[in-house]
Amino acid sequence: MTGADVPVPGQPGGVLGGLGPAATVHFLRRVVELTDARRDQDHVDLLVWQHGSIPDRTGFLRGENESPEPALVADVQALERAGATFVAIPCNTALVWVDRMRAAVGIEVLDTVDETVAAAREAVPGLRRLGVLATDGTLAAGTYARSAERAGVELVLPDADEQRETMSVIYDGVKAGNPVSRSRFDALVEHLRAKGAEAVALGCTELSVLRGDLGVEDPLVVDSIDAVAAATIRRAGGRLRA
Repeated sequence: MTGADVPVPGQPGGVLGGLGPAATVHFLRRVVELTDARRDQDHVDLLVWQHGSIPDRTGFLRGENESPEPALVADVQALERAGATFVAIPCNTALVWVDRMRAAVGIEVLDTVDETVAAAREAVPGLRRLGVLATDGTLAAGTYARSAERAGVELVLPDADEQRETMSVIYDGVKAGNPVSRSRFDALVEHLRAKGAEAVALGCTELSVLRGDLGVEDPLVVDSIDAVAAATIRRAGGRLRA
């Protein structure tokens, strides 16, 4: 667990969503599914801000649109004012600005990238090489590289052609609402395994949506949405389903 060690039962967490919208809906579903609950009251309380109009994170990092930073900072502040005791962000690229968001509020902002790397280490004890499928923006920003380095793990990234295919799957496929075949998903995972990855992290929440749609159950494909959903449940005082 990389978030706070002491949960606060009965006090809501905040969710900065819309990055993208389908990923937030999938995140909320996974929070429900991963919670050990027998009745409504066993589930955690969340304040959800579905802000789909925030400028594209990867687009900014590629010089294509305005910065999302002002909106991200304003949103975590709004969630704090609304009563959130912490904020979860079901997006990986937005974590480029996590330090600025944390500096703007007095509550915790969970780090989706750190939670994902921690989940990969839990899935593979003694993990040495972690593959990552993510947007150009996330990879260029180095958030996974820094998190992996802190954990003593070597990062394995796609070659150029496979990275272009990853971006197409994310933007032309999931974000655009178009179907993506299982064979395309599997080919990207197998590419990283062939390069020596012992586990593969889905470092983009649109890939988490796709994993759910395709019914992928490989325990060595580590889902960033599941990682931050589990952290959210723990931090909000809930119990994880065994």
